[in-house]
Amino acid sequence: MEKFIIHGNTRLVGEVEISGAKNAAVAILPATLLIDGITTLENVPNISDVKIICKILSSLGASVTWTNEHTVVVDSRSLNCTHAPLEMTSKFRASYYLLGALLGRCGDVEVGLPGGCNLGARPIDQHIKGFELLGAKVDCEQGRISANAKKLTGSTIYFDVVSVGATINLILASVLAEGTTVLNNVAKEPHIVDVANFLNTVGADIRGAGTDIIKINGVSKLTGNHTYSIVPDQIETGTFMIAALASGGDILIKNCIYEHMDSLSAKILEMGGKIENFGDSIRVSSSGKIHPTNIKTLPYPGFPTDLQPQMGVALSIANGTSIINESIWDSRFQYTNELIKMGAKITAQGKTAVFEGVDHLIGAPLYATDLRAGAALLVAGIIADGVSELYNIHFIDRGYEHIEEKFRKLGTKIERVNE
Repeated sequence: MEKFIIHGNTRLVGEVEISGAKNAAVAILPATLLIDGITTLENVPNISDVKIICKILSSLGASVTWTNEHTVVVDSRSLNCTHAPLEMTSKFRASYYLLGALLGRCGDVEVGLPGGCNLGARPIDQHIKGFELLGAKVDCEQGRISANAKKLTGSTIYFDVVSVGATINLILASVLAEGTTVLNNVAKEPHIVDVANFLNTVGADIRGAGTDIIKINGVSKLTGNHTYSIVPDQIETGTFMIAALASGGDILIKNCIYEHMDSLSAKILEMGGKIENFGDSIRVSSSGKIHPTNIKTLPYPGFPTDLQPQMGVALSIANGTSIINESIWDSRFQYTNELIKMGAKITAQGKTAVFEGVDHLIGAPLYATDLRAGAALLVAGIIADGVSELYNIHFIDRGYEHIEEKFRKLGTKIERVNE
């Protein structure tokens, strides 16, 4: 088992390069199955979730080649299977994007029910509802979900709740459907816009991504021989922005999109941090004196749930009392138990946590419970007095590329060791 040993009390200073967006990559890679041709993807994050989806594509008959550390070439002309390996697809949530892609291209698909981080119930009822309105028959049994249709036909679909996964899956299923599909009450996250931009590049007709209504005019085919660069990772950007604030540091964050960070930037400024916008770079600095604030997570453009644990670390050392309301996931406050071991004063109940700021955190053995909690605890170890050992770092590897190297360049003494 691997762990991080982190020597704390570090002020982070320097530059960091942001990788491609995990949440975009794990949707765009399945989207390449809609193309009867070759696709080159650049700025692909070299993380474990991406490697798993590449293995799944290969098992379906696609040719997947890494030409360098961040470029993947997918040739889906030889696709010969629509039943994805259950042992792979059940490992992470984004595997359900295979449903929309394979249903759209082949009219038949079977995958394992999605797994991933244990953040509470992850219903896929909105996905199923949308597939059925397009004309598919959907079955869920024995840990798997299957769908088939002789022909998919465009429809008007209203999502009862805003769902990133359902929005992307119905885009994938609709691009080759006959007629026009209108998706109402959709999610608007940057990676949804990136998926739509990618599909439009290869011949789809998708309009309105990033707004409340998306309209997809079905086309007969998508063309290959295109190159597309994946958008920078919004959540990795935010993680380093918060790390600069919490450590009283000064970080220039390169290869990022400032407009994607509006809700976080507003909170960092409110908490006493400083932000400079250089177009494709953001500089965040802080004196280390953090003002308390209240946060409620919301779908984009609201405050991202995936940055809530990292912000909880900063609030644990703020000068006063702060409250976080988590409106997306039921079990997102598991990380607070680990912060309490470090001396934090936090009362978490249900979807609300109250943070009474302390002067400093103290190093401790820490256990990551999910991807973003792992990143948050890594930041906590960096700012704490003494040494921390962080276990279950495979969660962090799911979404952050070479994270210990990036923090090491900012001044952290951190090592990955086998135990």
